[in-house]
Amino acid sequence: MLEVNISELCLTTLNEKRTILNNIKFSLPSNKIYTILGKNGSGKSTLLKSLTGLLEEKSYKVEGYVLFEGQVLFSFEHKKLMAIRKDKIKYIFQDAVNSFDPLKKLQYYFELLVKNKEEIETTLDYFLLPGTEKIYSLHSYEVSGGMAQRISFALALLANPRLIILDEPTSGIDPAIANLFLLKLKEFADKNDNSVLLVTQDVTFAKKVSDKIAYLSEGTLSEFYTVRDFLTRKENQSLNQFLEANQKIES
Repeated sequence: MLEVNISELCLTTLNEKRTILNNIKFSLPSNKIYTILGKNGSGKSTLLKSLTGLLEEKSYKVEGYVLFEGQVLFSFEHKKLMAIRKDKIKYIFQDAVNSFDPLKKLQYYFELLVKNKEEIETTLDYFLLPGTEKIYSLHSYEVSGGMAQRISFALALLANPRLIILDEPTSGIDPAIANLFLLKLKEFADKNDNSVLLVTQDVTFAKKVSDKIAYLSEGTLSEFYTVRDFLTRKENQSLNQFLEANQKIES
């Protein structure tokens, strides 16, 4: 499904070159949900954006390769990458409101899908969203961050991609909606040859949804472990502190 081998990802300016990530290697097989945990500012979002060329080329330099369905994504022209992001790889960003064009009503994005109204209504209803009559009349700036995340998730599912990538999916939603996300992600990953890759600081959500988990710290990514093995690791001090901090929040 997805193979990532990024030897170095740098932020470049006129006077400086700063390495953000290095030696990022993993393979995401079909029908699996992989989660990357990490502290705020560890580079999780930057990693996700690098996979399909979403980073600004003038500011970022990526050495390595990303294979999707056996094809090297970094070798594609912008137009082909756009087509892959439209049909096969769907992103759900943490800042979902700003992932929409504020000049366009949300109706525009649903009509791009060429789906029947009944399927759209069923998906909106699942995420406890208003029906098409209301949603279609809104601009993105007229909805909350949490509502925009739910709309983004609905659009991603309706597009029927092969891979869904999520950035902090539970940051703007309550536990009840997070559970709806969890159930739908598991259902999606079980179908066809689909897979899910997400990054989060939410250990509770990660434990419930993931097949395997890795930890991003100091620019490097650990191996992916089963949930049980990941939570019982003791050799990484940064990870232990991260898990302890989350445990205090949960309690």
